[in-house]
Amino acid sequence: MWGRSPGFATLLRIILEQQVSLASADAAYQRLRARVGRVTPAAFLELNDRALRQAGFSRQKTLYGRELACAFRDGQLKTRELKRMSDPEIVASLTRIKGIGEWTVNIYLLMALRRPDVWPPGDLALAKAARELKGLKNIPNDEELVSMSEAWRPWRAVAARILWHYYLSVR
Repeated sequence: MWGRSPGFATLLRIILEQQVSLASADAAYQRLRARVGRVTPAAFLELNDRALRQAGFSRQKTLYGRELACAFRDGQLKTRELKRMSDPEIVASLTRIKGIGEWTVNIYLLMALRRPDVWPPGDLALAKAARELKGLKNIPNDEELVSMSEAWRPWRAVAARILWHYYLSVR
């Protein structure tokens, strides 16, 4: 089920996964782990731009990671509090952080908090899998995919996992 532990490290990893391959994001994350051991806000903030660039962080993702680390360090975000919030409260709380958008929050809700009715618009793998499984001529856009996902409520997270499994199994 690709479960992940709630908290800073998982959110940072999801930021790395934005708009790149999972393999590329994983390589950068593993290089970071090799450098700092446990990935914490304090450990991340101790690294300079050069060290993060060597780990595979772009300038933009370095900025986003620093913003996230500061939010945890300063108490703006707390893992336990996030776990107790409703989905809309989590969306509001996390999207205040530069570099965290709807896709990132939804992946966090789905993977780390294991919420059952989450759908991550903008996920290309889901769109490609839906096109193949439904025999569509074109890859559905976000609006079409969200509309399609309504039929799977209240278990859209389950549908997303099935589509990801399908996508990965045919490649």
